[in-house]
Amino acid sequence: MSLIPETLPLLDMAALLALLAAWLLSGWLIENPPRKHLSVSILMQDYRRDWMRTFVTRQPRIFDATLIDSLRQGTAFFASACMIAIGGGIAVIGNARAVETLTAELPLSTGGQDVALHMLPVIGLLSNALLKFVWAHRLFGYCSILMAAVPNEPTDPLAFHRAGQAAEINITAAKSFNRGLRSIYFALAALGWLLGPWGLLAGTFLSTAVLLRREFASASRRVFLMREP
Repeated sequence: MSLIPETLPLLDMAALLALLAAWLLSGWLIENPPRKHLSVSILMQDYRRDWMRTFVTRQPRIFDATLIDSLRQGTAFFASACMIAIGGGIAVIGNARAVETLTAELPLSTGGQDVALHMLPVIGLLSNALLKFVWAHRLFGYCSILMAAVPNEPTDPLAFHRAGQAAEINITAAKSFNRGLRSIYFALAALGWLLGPWGLLAGTFLSTAVLLRREFASASRRVFLMREP
């Protein structure tokens, strides 16, 4: 039996389109914010460049090596978590009858075959997150190599050039990492579909609201704006 019915109810289709639109548009807004109201992700780019400029003159550079390793471990953790979650989602799809038995007593608007169908957007978003985290992990590795290539003498003409290259790779890695996190936000929103289309719409609204508040109206953003004492 196919997991995908020939037609979906109109409200379900509208809720899925709302999820997709919120995911894409929120990501675009965060990465292309108004100049007068920058997002946390964009504000952090200047701090990453400051980090690499400071890195050139810092001796020893153990702190910087530890920090870039911590960033790589973070991406590896999320990538591993996504792989486990994807495996669990695929197991649900492959055992629709067992899921129907398990969910019979739960207050879900779906059951059995429908639960498997409603897991597809979750798995799709988690797969996107996995790919973003894997790429971010690799880019942070590239960044560590560029940092290792920075000459020890700040007066060396290559020192700040190499540091600048490392900063841009670091920013690109962070962008991929943030995209992975946003996919997780909306994967959680997609779980709302198990409660029906209104659950999906509610999850989409809540995830979008939380995401945008943290990027544009959080306490951390106000701190990042204080670049001068």
